[in-house]
Amino acid sequence: MALMKPDRRALIAGVACLAALPAAPAFAKKRKRRLVINALGGLGDPNGGEFGEKEIAAHFLFERSIEDARAAGLAATNLTLGYVFGEGDPFVSTIEDIAWWNEAIRLRPGQLLKILTAEDIRAAHKKNLAGVIYGFQSSDMFAGEASRASIFADLGVRVCQLTYNLRSAAGDGALVAENKGLTDFGRDLVAALNEKRLLVDLSHGGEKTTIDAIAASTAPIAITHTGCAALAPHPRNRGDAELRALADKGGVAGIYFMPYLSPGRQHRAADVVAHIEHAVKIMGEDHVGIGNDGFVTPIDNMPEFLKAHRADVENRKKLGVGAPGESADIITVPPDLMGRAQFEKLAGLLAARGFPEARIDKVLGGNFLRLFGEVWGS
Repeated sequence: MALMKPDRRALIAGVACLAALPAAPAFAKKRKRRLVINALGGLGDPNGGEFGEKEIAAHFLFERSIEDARAAGLAATNLTLGYVFGEGDPFVSTIEDIAWWNEAIRLRPGQLLKILTAEDIRAAHKKNLAGVIYGFQSSDMFAGEASRASIFADLGVRVCQLTYNLRSAAGDGALVAENKGLTDFGRDLVAALNEKRLLVDLSHGGEKTTIDAIAASTAPIAITHTGCAALAPHPRNRGDAELRALADKGGVAGIYFMPYLSPGRQHRAADVVAHIEHAVKIMGEDHVGIGNDGFVTPIDNMPEFLKAHRADVENRKKLGVGAPGESADIITVPPDLMGRAQFEKLAGLLAARGFPEARIDKVLGGNFLRLFGEVWGS
């Protein structure tokens, strides 16, 4: 799903608060705070509703959600900015959104940090700040001009997704049956993003677009939020051949916490673990991360939330961007993997499956930190 600034989209689903984790034994050695990177997520509050004009003008953000992100150890979140789909001028709305977030972050020096380099992520972790990575989930704001990569790079954008489900000027998205792959403009755009050291993101892309872009890129690439098609055939999930090609290029795939992990039924934490395990098996432990495609703050009032969720599902269907299986009856986060403890709970589940601590650290942040350093600079 596309995650927009909180005043523009209904916020993502969840259920009641995550059950508390068992307390550590009194004699247990306290573990150092884990560096966590969410390769695609948000800083909104699903309980907060829409912003009014006054709040937007004041660069309002939900304090609870910022503090939840900090408590969860999120040193960096790739936040979707700008145009994704719908009405409005893609370029103008994107520039406006970047300016809005620049000011929102400037007003919160003790809470947020704009991420430009991998070293900024390390600094955010050290200072317990919530790092914000500027990312796109569309390339429509380029309007056929690959040279705009220079503009966006100078404005602080660091991740660019080529397509959002449908066909774009860059290539076919995941829902396009023709599966034509990368266009000539798409190749020019990949080259421009490589030159300006922006990370190419192939989430929501079609199979051929993905393979073509991996081959065309001179730098490692990411699929920031996806699942494994071998476990759950779905257009948004990636086949083993795509995952291997991504790993061979030095890239990283972020596993999401979305219902596409288990089409037709409510997904659970065990599904997230299963997809991580499969991705590690296919790609190796150095190429798998997390992109939960959600928020940290849990739902307080499920009936009220479900109203917004149902409206969002219907709107996506109306606009033709909804993926198969999106349902008003299936929430978009695992009921047993949400809230500020979600990443530590996931770490515990992976440990129970035999993952050593070093591998868990790679999956929860280390692999994307390495990738970002290689692409953006340290």
